[in-house]
Parts: sequence; C-alpha cells; structure tokens
Amino acid sequence: MSSITSPHPQALPASLRSSGSSSSSSSVHEADTVTPQQNLKRPRLLSRKSSGTIIVPREARTEMNDEDEDFDEDDARAMSPRRSSQDLEKMGQEARAHLDAHAKTLQKSLLEIFNRIEAVKEEHDKLDNNNKFLQKYIGDLMSTSKITSTGGSGGGRKR
Repeated sequence: MSSITSPHPQALPASLRSSGSSSSSSSVHEADTVTPQQNLKRPRLLSRKSSGTIIVPREARTEMNDEDEDFDEDDARAMSPRRSSQDLEKMGQEARAHLDAHAKTLQKSLLEIFNRIEAVKEEHDKLDNNNKFLQKYIGDLMSTSKITSTGGSGGGRKR
C-alpha cells in the first residue's frame, strides 16, 4: 500500500501518518484506523441545571410622604425633585416667555442686519455711479488731450 499524503498531516490519525506499511499488516492496520467521521464528532456537553426562578419575599409596603425624604445636597435625588403640575405649568410659561424674548431679540438683530445691508448696497451703487462718471470724464480728457496734442504739433510743422 502506498503512503497517504495529506496537506495537513495532523488531520490524519497517527496510524495513517506512517510512511510505509506492508500488505501483511493491512488487516491489523485497518482495524486500528479511525474513520474521519468518528474523529470529527464533538464531545458531549454536560447538561446544565436550571437556575430556577428568583423568589423575592414580600414585604409590607411603606408609604412615604414628600416631607419624609431628606437628602444631602450632593445626593442626585435632591437635585431632581418631583414637580407638581402647577410647577410644570409655571416652568412651561417661563420657558415660552424666554423663547419669545429670544425670538424678538433675534428678529430685531436680523432687521438691523438687513438695514445695514441695504445701506451698504446704496453706498456701493453711489460709488459705482461716481466711478463710471470719473472713468468717462478721464476718457474724455484723454481724447481731448490727444486731439489738442496732435493738432497743435501738426500745425507747427506746416509753417
């Protein structure tokens, strides 16, 4: 029997990993071999015991009033007291009033910004018109200076 080659020799049983075997020991060799199906079985898991239900003993309920609770200043429960509906309504009205005042302030500043933009646009238009006027004036001066310079020197040569 020829030797069995496998890309992973550790996957084969030790009896199959041997390099040579004779035909006389083949019956003994076959009895010792483990089939790959038997080798791949998972070990059985031990059965777990149920943890059961958690039993909590009943205790008598004690009702507490808001005045009964005293907490330190650093205690989180003292920092977030329970509020009544009147307190919540009052807080809601204060928040609305604060938001209204903030909205009015923002609208006022927006109107001021808009007015400033309009003033800047007017100044820009004024400067643009003045710039165009000056460019035209300079252009007219240049053309008249060319006419006078060519006319005056040309007349002097002809004499």
